[in-house]
Amino acid sequence: MKTALIIFTRNPELGKCKTRLAKTLGDQSALDIYKYLLQHTANITKQISADRYVFYSEEINHDDIWSAAHFKKKLQKGNDLGERMHHAFEALLHSGYEKVIIVGSDLLDLTTTIIEEAISKLDIHDVVLGPAEDGGYYLLGMKTLHSAIFKNKAWGTETVRNDTLANLKNKDVSLLKPLNDIDTFDDMKHYNVLKPFYKI
Repeated sequence: MKTALIIFTRNPELGKCKTRLAKTLGDQSALDIYKYLLQHTANITKQISADRYVFYSEEINHDDIWSAAHFKKKLQKGNDLGERMHHAFEALLHSGYEKVIIVGSDLLDLTTTIIEEAISKLDIHDVVLGPAEDGGYYLLGMKTLHSAIFKNKAWGTETVRNDTLANLKNKDVSLLKPLNDIDTFDDMKHYNVLKPFYKI
C-alpha cells in the first residue's frame, strides 16, 4: 500500500523552540538539544520505506538536515496543531496515499522499527496511535481521514490522547508502546547523550 510518512518540525530558531525546556536551560541549550533531536529524527526516518514529507512550521528550508534526496518539503497550514495536522493528512490522503503516518520530532526513543511496526499495523487496523508518556501521542497513522480527532483538543496537555481515543471509540485502534517525548528538563535529564548540551 502506498505510504506517506509526515514529520512536523519547527524551524530551529533561537528563542522559538523548546520554550519549556528553555525556561530551565536557556535558549541556546534548548536550541542545541532540539537540533540534536531533529538530526536523530532525520536519521531514523530516512530509512523508512515510504514517501517522507517534512512539514515546516514557518518556512521551507532547502539547505538543512532534511536532504531533498530523502524528504519532500511542505509548509504547515492552520492556526493550531490540530488544524495543521488535519491539513497535512487531508492533502496526502487525497493525493493517493493509502496509509499516512505522522511522527513527532522530539523523541530520542523513537526508532525505525517502531515506525515500521505502525505501518504494518495499518494493514489490519483503522488507526494506529503511539502514546506519549505525558498524555499526548508521538505517532498517529490512518487510512481514511478522521477529522474529529483534530478538533476541540487542548493541544500540549495531558488530555489529548484520551480525548483522541474517545473520538475513535467506534474504530479499530492499535496502540504502540508508550514513549517519552522531550518537552521539559525532567523529560530529558536521564539521557546521558544530551548532557554535553547544558550545564545545571
